[in-house]
Amino acid sequence: MKRVEPARARVVDLLYYMLKNGMEGAWKKGSSYGSTYTTQFVYASARCMPDLISHSSIGVDGLFSGTKEGGIRCFHASPAVWARRGDEPFGLKTPKKEKYIRREGRNQPPVEARYVPRNVKAPKSNSDKTVEIFEGMTLDELAKRTGKSVSSLQDILTNVGEKLESEFEPLSMDIVELAAMEVGVNVKRLHSAEGTEIVPRPPVVTVMGHVDHGKTSLLDALRQTSVAAREAGGITQHLGAFVVVMPSGASITFLDTPGHAAFSAMRARGAAVTDIVVLVVAADDGVMPQTLEAMSHAKAAKVPIIVAINKCDKPGANPEKVKLQLASEGLLLEEMGGDVQVIEVSALQKSGLDNLEEALLLQAEMMDLKARIDGPAQAYVVEARLDKGRGPLITTIVKAGTLTCGQHVVVGSEWGRIRAIKDMAGRLTERATPAMPVEIEGLRGLPMSGDDVIVVHSEERARMLSSGRTRKSEENRLRRKLNEDIPSTLESSEEVPQRVEMPVIVKADVQGTVQAVTDALRTLNSSQVLVNVVHVGVGPISQSDVDLAQACDACIVGFNIKSPPIALSQAATRASIKVILHRVIYHLLEDIGNLIIEKAPGTFETQVAGQAEVLNIFEVKGSKTKGPDVKIAGCRVVEGFVARTGTMRLLRSGEVVFEGLCASLKREKQDVDSVKKGNECGLVINDWYDFKIGDVIQCLEQVVRKPKFIKSESGAVRIEC
Repeated sequence: MKRVEPARARVVDLLYYMLKNGMEGAWKKGSSYGSTYTTQFVYASARCMPDLISHSSIGVDGLFSGTKEGGIRCFHASPAVWARRGDEPFGLKTPKKEKYIRREGRNQPPVEARYVPRNVKAPKSNSDKTVEIFEGMTLDELAKRTGKSVSSLQDILTNVGEKLESEFEPLSMDIVELAAMEVGVNVKRLHSAEGTEIVPRPPVVTVMGHVDHGKTSLLDALRQTSVAAREAGGITQHLGAFVVVMPSGASITFLDTPGHAAFSAMRARGAAVTDIVVLVVAADDGVMPQTLEAMSHAKAAKVPIIVAINKCDKPGANPEKVKLQLASEGLLLEEMGGDVQVIEVSALQKSGLDNLEEALLLQAEMMDLKARIDGPAQAYVVEARLDKGRGPLITTIVKAGTLTCGQHVVVGSEWGRIRAIKDMAGRLTERATPAMPVEIEGLRGLPMSGDDVIVVHSEERARMLSSGRTRKSEENRLRRKLNEDIPSTLESSEEVPQRVEMPVIVKADVQGTVQAVTDALRTLNSSQVLVNVVHVGVGPISQSDVDLAQACDACIVGFNIKSPPIALSQAATRASIKVILHRVIYHLLEDIGNLIIEKAPGTFETQVAGQAEVLNIFEVKGSKTKGPDVKIAGCRVVEGFVARTGTMRLLRSGEVVFEGLCASLKREKQDVDSVKKGNECGLVINDWYDFKIGDVIQCLEQVVRKPKFIKSESGAVRIEC
């Protein structure tokens, strides 16, 4: 062996001695060195030696022929190991297996403990996220906006049959919307007018105001027709669109909105699509609730307002008062240094119409209204209805582009191919230009009012986009329903009175009216009755509606539709199904309100049924057979009546002394059930014997108080429990 340092020489010597003479000899030799460190080192190295030898091909002699440590890597044992071992002999022994001890209570049932929810914020779902998309958007840009990877979006596009060579390749807006819907986000389409022809277009004017303030009459005076005379009840209950050619030759597209409180959604849709709002206020009535609501809709849509003070020919008209009311509500009139024009008109006398036309054209000129006429059209659904012979029909206003026959369109979650286009006069036309209201025929289903009309390139693309939107809307509906059904864990544990459910099926003439009636019925919900709209539809009542009503015990509400056939009416009568048909929203809500009151369980209340005054006191001695002594209060009923089944309350000097049940009530020695006002009687109260002359006894009874149907001046209704 080569010469090495003394400490290392000892270690190498011990290891060599161990391999030649065994572990016992190495231990004795190591003890002779007197070094605990050396002994520990030998023991730790010895434990690794068998594996070292078995994997070595040079043998014991050749093992230490290298330089320095001879290629051996030693492992040091900790002093704690030696302290635990004590005088235990060394050796490569297999450790003994400890005896397995079964833990007690492992199979015991879990202890019931109160669950304490942790305050963990739920991640924001993608359904609440809205991204803006545009024509020519790249996959990379879409991935950044949606927060998804490019590879996942590529897989989605591959599934819909779209092949991409690069993530920077421009995509059509329809494909981008499909990919965005697949990852669960909402989209907002942005349209660009670059490279297209921009031309002036007519203004779209929405007439808004309170009910019965003369909106439709004013439009009749402008277009020389009589629409108001044809409306049921003399009030507008639909959203109408038409073009009026003014005396100056300019064309203006008008939207007529209902004024009743139930048609708030219609007014909001009218403000969303319009350029100018004409706010009609009656000079003899002033600012009313729906006037303020119309102002709010116009301000929310950032649309300029022109005020038309109508009925100025009436004796009680006060236009100056109306102006002050509008100014107090934050409307800056021109006369007061603002920019809101005010025109005084009379629809009946047809006065002031020229000034109104001039104000509208001036406002439109200031706004410089223009739109592109080439390229795919963008349109807005004003109203939708179902015709028996022509199928689904939608009234739309084109916002940009040109809508032509034969194009494939997607409207909301419905799709179709335009079969015919008619203007508001009922004439067929091949195309519709911006600001032109038209009626479209050819959709597969009935869309919702307020949906956008999108033109796509092919039927396949229309089908895919429609199915994706249908799936997305269904997911959103189920999510909203789930959130409504699951109560919050932080709600109080107080008992909530059980509500009676009243299922309702709603049928109406157009989609917008269906939505308005449904919203109005839901406002009649109370703590006692829940109005559950199980089905809505457009068109007359059918046999399937009667079958559904019979299955869920619902009543059928028909608004502005034809009466069902006699056979269908008889079938509904046999099945005890209540059918309510009306053409005026006032009468419909009143009938439904009365039906709710009739169905409501009511609340139990205690009220004073009558009052008696104690005039004398009689004492009847008891016996073994008759029982203990009895004190009888001789009374005269001074108010209402006193009943034996009621609870008696004893008042003395205006303070309640005792309450108890009536043990006996007699009149002229005869037991009676009740005694009316002005008659005298004898009265015994359980467990009370201390009557005094002049005491007052009140008879209390439990009554059921039904809810009340309340209708305000603005037409809004509610149920008060």
